[in-house]
Amino acid sequence: MRHFGHLAPDIRKTLFHKEPVEFTADSPARTLAAALGATLYSPATRPRLAVDVLKQAAHGVTSMVLCLEDSIGDGDVAAGEENLVRQLGLLDEAADRGEDLPLLFVRVREPAQIPDLVRRMGPAVRRLSGFVLPKFTAESGQPFLEALARAESACGRRLFAMPVLESPQLLHLESRAATLAGIARTVEAHRDRVLALRLGVTDFCSAYGLRRAPDMTAYDVQIVASVIADVVNVLGRADGTGFTVTGPVWEYFRLHERMFKPQLRRSPFLGQAEELRTTLIEHDMDGLLREIELDRANGLTGKTCIHPSHVAPVHALSVVSHEEYSDATDILRPERGDGGVLRSAYTNKMNEVKPHRAWAERTLLRAEAFGVAREDVGFVELLTASLQPA
Repeated sequence: MRHFGHLAPDIRKTLFHKEPVEFTADSPARTLAAALGATLYSPATRPRLAVDVLKQAAHGVTSMVLCLEDSIGDGDVAAGEENLVRQLGLLDEAADRGEDLPLLFVRVREPAQIPDLVRRMGPAVRRLSGFVLPKFTAESGQPFLEALARAESACGRRLFAMPVLESPQLLHLESRAATLAGIARTVEAHRDRVLALRLGVTDFCSAYGLRRAPDMTAYDVQIVASVIADVVNVLGRADGTGFTVTGPVWEYFRLHERMFKPQLRRSPFLGQAEELRTTLIEHDMDGLLREIELDRANGLTGKTCIHPSHVAPVHALSVVSHEEYSDATDILRPERGDGGVLRSAYTNKMNEVKPHRAWAERTLLRAEAFGVAREDVGFVELLTASLQPA
């Protein structure tokens, strides 16, 4: 699979200076963590779950979570498990026929579900990349990770963990530092198994009866912004000790892809960018776009998504601009090893080699996953291409 792989090769050629690389579920963890992108959640109870997964993969989704936790009722767990096992079997058959699958993860409620589901999946477990672990703390997380290790040993396949940081202990100021320290120790002990850490901002808001409006980002809710900052401070460092931390969910989806269709039929490919930009803002996408930008500015990579209409904007804003790529490659030239300051090739900024090195390394990793846009191609052109009618 590859990002924007659903686009025709000639269209990709017009968009990218450097195209996204291909990756598989067996690629190195560092590659997969950078390539998660917009991770789309779906309740495991959906009767046509396999069909839905294949449809989303065909439209550019590269990672999905099949959820047995908060997205379904307490009384639906057994039926959800049964449906999940059956649908994964159908996806296994589809993959054998040559159909593309995204990276697939299962969000469970309790540790015992992990080995039980792996056993019930049988050979189809080869299509699973791992499990999402809810309300993760040192105390609750250790049993999940131990269960994952047992399941991995039983099936003989690498299975990743994606802990969700959403517990009240992490939110409350008096317990935050100790909770973060405990989480850090726990995930460090299982570093090879932890693909990424996910932020559960909806749970943070619920603890105080809050809900952000569609024109506000998570960073406008100060109590949430403070937690994000502390999580990145402790767990997202660029010194080799950090982990990939993903952006919080965007709850609103009044905008649907269909809203673009009449406009796209009127517009030539890559044309009338301002018209599309206005449409985005009119349909409450402005908050999402700002939050994606703020996610990256605050050290987060990728985003949790609960609606397909969010995927294309997340991926379009994940593409590395030609200017970013120019700066990053210049900073990382071997002859710059001694440091120093240089004017950017775009002659609009200072690139200081040593302080900007970690940023440059992260930028080139993102460039591998999402590609580098041509000099005259921006977000609107990338989004327009992604949403063109088939």
